[in-house]
Amino acid sequence: MNAAFSNVSSRPAKNAFTPVLPVQRSKPTRMNRLFPYSTMRPIAAALTGLALSAPLAGQAADTTPEQQLARFNAQAAAAGQAERGRTWFTARHGGEWSCASCHGQPPTATGKHAGTGKPIAPLAPASNAEAFTDTARVDKWFRRNCNDVLKRECSADEKADLLAYLIGLRP
Repeated sequence: MNAAFSNVSSRPAKNAFTPVLPVQRSKPTRMNRLFPYSTMRPIAAALTGLALSAPLAGQAADTTPEQQLARFNAQAAAAGQAERGRTWFTARHGGEWSCASCHGQPPTATGKHAGTGKPIAPLAPASNAEAFTDTARVDKWFRRNCNDVLKRECSADEKADLLAYLIGLRP
């Protein structure tokens, strides 16, 4: 049928004097267009939900905090030292913020961003099972947070010291 006449009924007129009225149709939803048969919609919705949740499940837990520490120890000149990490965590390094400004001291409870006030999950792995379990997120947040505190990226030594300190904390 021609698109210009899609809203006109295809029923034949009863006689020559009976007008043909347009059929009232609602605007089709995306689900109706993709799956025109109503029996397919619940199946499509379930499959869509699975497809959207699958990538989220595979993003986290590709590593452990201990494996991250081993990675930074291998990149550093020496193994991370917890006491140096504690000192480094609380120092301001010439700027207005330290790590403890947002993550708290000790970082075993929920912190609060110093600029925005948004809550920050506990940084210590003993208090937060998801902390340091995703390599991409670890690298991203070290890069961002070190830039905020130090105005540069952290060295492997600094990361190893900090992580040794955080792994040693208990709630």
